Amino acid sequence: MNKYILGAIVLSAMITFLLRALPFLLFKEKELPEWLKKIEKKLPMTIMAVLIVYCLKDLRTQMTTLFFPCFLACLTVVFTYKWKKNTFLSIILSTVVYMIFIRL
Repeated sequence: MNKYILGAIVLSAMITFLLRALPFLLFKEKELPEWLKKIEKKLPMTIMAVLIVYCLKDLRTQMTTLFFPCFLACLTVVFTYKWKKNTFLSIILSTVVYMIFIRL
């Protein structure tokens, strides 16, 4: 492997690690700022909304074949997240529902 490619991979990995570790280093023993607490509470629902909008962006061109599976997957996301407040579970269950209904 070319040494420049290997260097780019190592540099990218180091930068990614530092960016992930930075919040823990900055707020290690401090109280979180109030604005960050607000973001912490709103972010999971915002991420879910962005994912739903992204999934529905191509629905207009595929209205006849994918409307029902997309609609059920979106309902699954909404109800699962409201019920359990677990983003990962909502994504997994809605993906399973979508995959089942596009195969039927």
